[in-house]
Amino acid sequence: MKRRITWLLLVVLLNCAEWAWGSTPDALFRTGSEAYHGGDYATASSAFRQAATLAPAAGTLQNLGNAEWERGQIGTAILSWEQSLWLNPFNDSARTDLRFARKTAQLETPELTWYEAVSSWLPLNWWSWIAALSLWLVVGAGLLPGIFHVRKATWHQAVAAFGLAVFLLSLPAHLGIHTRSQLGFALKKDAPMRLTPTDEAQLITRLSPGEPGRVQRIHGKYLLIRTNRALGWVDKAEFGLLSPR
Repeated sequence: MKRRITWLLLVVLLNCAEWAWGSTPDALFRTGSEAYHGGDYATASSAFRQAATLAPAAGTLQNLGNAEWERGQIGTAILSWEQSLWLNPFNDSARTDLRFARKTAQLETPELTWYEAVSSWLPLNWWSWIAALSLWLVVGAGLLPGIFHVRKATWHQAVAAFGLAVFLLSLPAHLGIHTRSQLGFALKKDAPMRLTPTDEAQLITRLSPGEPGRVQRIHGKYLLIRTNRALGWVDKAEFGLLSPR
């Protein structure tokens, strides 16, 4: 009897281990890649989405965009490629995919302010590191000579000035990251934009899949967004944010 219980416990543990291993981002990515190359784009999309949820990565999101595009889901494909570039602006493949998709679907690119454009030059965490290191450079150059009883030289002041300049120059990029996070894209075809945040509200227009907009306000399940065409309320389920809140 004990041997049988031990065997059953071992089987359960092995199944749990197999399930846990199969649910890792790497395993899901492999599953998605195999399904994509096999032409099973629905399975590929599901696997890449789960992998991106567990561990957001530019490559995973790019592949998710490819799978969604093959499924005819233009809006979610464009959002995925934009999120890939949000994490890694050096991803030229995602940029090429976006350019092709927008040209094919005749969609406009989001309009960015100058500080938002600056924020898109480097990955998000790079700006954080630049700000932190430059600030510590200023603090170190100002305090360390006194701590070690060393006479403050001209080069200490030059280093502090350089660190302060870098820190100040990084601030617009941080502002750009914050405001750019309010950008989003219509996910579904003919997503309704309404005058007020209710299901019965007057219809203003319908959005094309992948059409960009900027969130102004949130009310329950609705987002107040501004596009180049109009200002109105859209259901959250039909509009994907570049950086989910």
